[in-house]
Amino acid sequence: MGGGAGISMHMRFRAVTEKTVFAMPEAFIGYFPDVGASYFLSRLPGYFGEYLGLSGARLNGAEIAACGLATHFVPSTELKSLENALQVVNSPNVSTITALLQKFTDKPDVKEDSPFRRLETINKCFSKGTVEEIIQSLERELQNGAEEWIRNALSYMHTSSPTCLKIFLKSIRKGRVENIDQCLYRDYNIACHLARRSFGNDLYEVMSTGSRNVKMVSELFF
Repeated sequence: MGGGAGISMHMRFRAVTEKTVFAMPEAFIGYFPDVGASYFLSRLPGYFGEYLGLSGARLNGAEIAACGLATHFVPSTELKSLENALQVVNSPNVSTITALLQKFTDKPDVKEDSPFRRLETINKCFSKGTVEEIIQSLERELQNGAEEWIRNALSYMHTSSPTCLKIFLKSIRKGRVENIDQCLYRDYNIACHLARRSFGNDLYEVMSTGSRNVKMVSELFF
C-alpha cells in the first residue's frame, strides 16, 4: 500500500499471489498518491488509474495482475519453489528470468463483481475533468442501483482531503504524457509544498488527530 507499493511498481518483474493486496489510500490521510503513481497508474486500462487513486480502492492479487500492475500471478504455494529456482539460475538475463517465472505463473481469475470488470462505468465517471464532476457522475450511477464499489468510492471521496484529491487528478492527467523522471520530480515538489503547508494544513490536521485516524484507516482498509 502507498509508498511500499510505489517502490515495487517500478521493478521490471512484479509477482503477486492470491494473498496480495494493493491500494493507494493517501488522500484519506491528507496526502496524495506519490512515488510515481501519476506514471504507473496513468498507464492502466482506460481511467482505472484515476479510480484507484481517487477512491483508495483495494485490489486483490488477481485484479493487480489483470490490470497490469503486476507482471506475474504466482500461487502462494509456488513461491518457495520459485525462490529456489531463481537461486539456482542466478542470472541477470531478462529472458531467462522471464521464462522461469512463466513456469510458475497462473492466469488470474478476476471475480465477476470486481470493479475491473466495470471499466465502461469507470471510464464514464472517472474521465471527467474535475473531482466534482466525477463525484456527480458516480452519484448519478448510485441512483440507478449502484454496486458496492461505487458506494465505497463515494464514501472515500467524501471523507478524504478535497485538496489532495484535486492534486492527484491533475497529477495523473499530466502523468499520461510524461516520463517517470518528470512524474517523480513533480511528486517531490508537491510533497515539499505539503510539508511546508504552502497550500493548506490537511496533512498536519489529519496527523494531529493521531489514534482516531489510525483506527479509521484500520477499519476502512483492514
